[in-house]
Amino acid sequence: MVTNEPALLTERATAGERLLLVTNRGPVTYDVTRDGRLRPTRGSGGVVTALEAVRGQRPVRWIACAMTDGDRRAAAEGLTESDGAFSQGFVVLPRDVYRKYYEVFANRVIWFLQHYLWNAPYEPKIDTRMWDAWESGYVPANAAFADAVVAELERGGDAAVMLQDYHLYLTAARIRQRVPDVVLQHFTHIPWPEPRYWQLLPQRMRRAICESMVANDIVGLQTERDVTNFLATVYDNLPDVEVDAAASALRYRGREIAVRAYPISVDPARLRRVVRSAEARRHVARLAARAGERTIVRVDRMDPSKNIVRGFEAFDRLLRRRPEFRGRVRFLAFLVPTREKVPAYRRYREQVMGLIERINTRHGRPGWQPIEVFYENHYLQALAGMTLYDVLLVNPVLDGMNLVAKEGPIVNERAGVLILSEGAGAHNQLAGWALSVAPADVEGTAETLERALLMPRPEREARAAALRLAIEREDVQAWMRAQVEDVARLARPGRSREAPAAAPAAPTPAAAPAAHSSV
Repeated sequence: MVTNEPALLTERATAGERLLLVTNRGPVTYDVTRDGRLRPTRGSGGVVTALEAVRGQRPVRWIACAMTDGDRRAAAEGLTESDGAFSQGFVVLPRDVYRKYYEVFANRVIWFLQHYLWNAPYEPKIDTRMWDAWESGYVPANAAFADAVVAELERGGDAAVMLQDYHLYLTAARIRQRVPDVVLQHFTHIPWPEPRYWQLLPQRMRRAICESMVANDIVGLQTERDVTNFLATVYDNLPDVEVDAAASALRYRGREIAVRAYPISVDPARLRRVVRSAEARRHVARLAARAGERTIVRVDRMDPSKNIVRGFEAFDRLLRRRPEFRGRVRFLAFLVPTREKVPAYRRYREQVMGLIERINTRHGRPGWQPIEVFYENHYLQALAGMTLYDVLLVNPVLDGMNLVAKEGPIVNERAGVLILSEGAGAHNQLAGWALSVAPADVEGTAETLERALLMPRPEREARAAALRLAIEREDVQAWMRAQVEDVARLARPGRSREAPAAAPAAPTPAAAPAAHSSV
C-alpha cells in the first residue's frame, strides 16, 4: 500500500527547519533556445528523481553546479526556480576547474574505481595530469560547494545539510571547519568498494576523502555491504579512528559518526500517474507496434558499468540456441547518451552499437530485426517501453541500487519477469522474486532469458505482484523519511548529538514461486 508520506513528514517537521540539498546536478537545468531565451527543463538522472521526493515536505534550498551555458547565464542573471518553500541556486565554477573536477577526476577516476571497472595492471594512471585534476579541479570545486553552503548557513535559520554522491567527498570537512555545530549528512548513490581497491589511489587522496567523510554526522550508503566496506576503508586509512561495527558507527577526534544503509527507491504513485498520461499512452501505442510476441526490454545509460555488451551477447546466444524465437522475440533497448566527452564511454558506445549491428545482420530478415535501439535521453519513452516488457533485463556489473529494476515492475502491464544482476544493489531487496544472474555469466544469462520467456503465466503474475508489493513497501518516501528523521534527531534543539540508532535488519524475502522452464 502506498501511504501519504509527505503529509507525515510535514507533521513531524519543526517550524523553521529547512534542508540544504547539495548535488552536482540540480533538479532544473537551463537551455538556451534559438532565439536566445532561457528554457528550464527537469534535470536528468536518478539522484535528481529520488531527491525530488523531499519537495513540499519542508523548506528546501537546493544547491547544484552550473553544468550548461544556460545554467551559467541563469546564475549570472539571478534566475532561480522557486515555488514557495523550495528554491535552487547554482555554484558556478571556472570552465577549466569544472572540466577537471567533473569530466577528468570524478567521472574517470572515482566512478571507475567505485564500480571496480579499472583494469588494474594498466589503469588508473595517477600521473601529472590526474594530480592536476585533483588539485586544480576536484579540491577547489568541493571548496566552492562548501563556501556556497556556508553562505546559506550564515544567512540564518535552522538548517541541516544533505550532501550527495561521489562528486562532493571533500565538501563536509570544509563546512565543519567553518560551522562546527552544523548537522551534516552525506549519501553516496554508487557502490562503496572494499578497502584494498581504494589503494589504487595515492594515500593522500584516499585519506583526504576519508577525513572529509567522517566530518559528517551521518554517512548514508545503499546497502549493508557498502556500510561494511566503508567502515573498513576508514579504519585502514585513519589510524586514530575507532570503529564500532556492531553499531555501524565511528568515533573520530571526539565526534560520533553514524554509518547507515538507506536503500534508494522510486515513487510508485507518481510513476503510475505518468504512464497513464495521454502523452505516455501515445508512446505506448507507438512502441507496441514494434514489440514482438514476446518482448525483452532494457533501459540504461550507455555506461560500461551497465554491462550492455554481455546482455546483448546473451541474447545472441539465445537466438542461436532457439532459432524458433527469430521473428517472434524482439529486444527493445532504450539507451541514454552519457559522458560522451570521456574516451572510455565513446569506445563503449561504439562497441555496443557494433555488436547490435552484427546481431541484427546474423539473425534478422527483410522487414524484421531482433534488436531495436532508441538512443536518446527520453525518460517518458523509456517508461512507456517498460509497460510492454515480458522480460526486463537489468544486468549491471555493479550498481549502487539501479532504479530501473524498481521502476519496471511498477509500470509494467504484462506480468513481466525481472532478470536482475547480483551486482545491483536492488538485488538485496528483490532477489526473492526476480531471476538472478551473475553479471559476467553470458551463458547463464542466455539460459535465464530463455527461462523467463517460457515461464508460465501464473508464475509470472505471482512474481510480478510480489515485486510490486516489495517496492511499494519501501518506496522513495520511506527512503527519504528515514534520512530526514535521522538528520532531524540530531538537529532538534536540546537534543544530544548521539549517533542515530541503527536501523533494524531488513526482512528476508519470501521464497519465490517454484520455477518452470517450459510452457
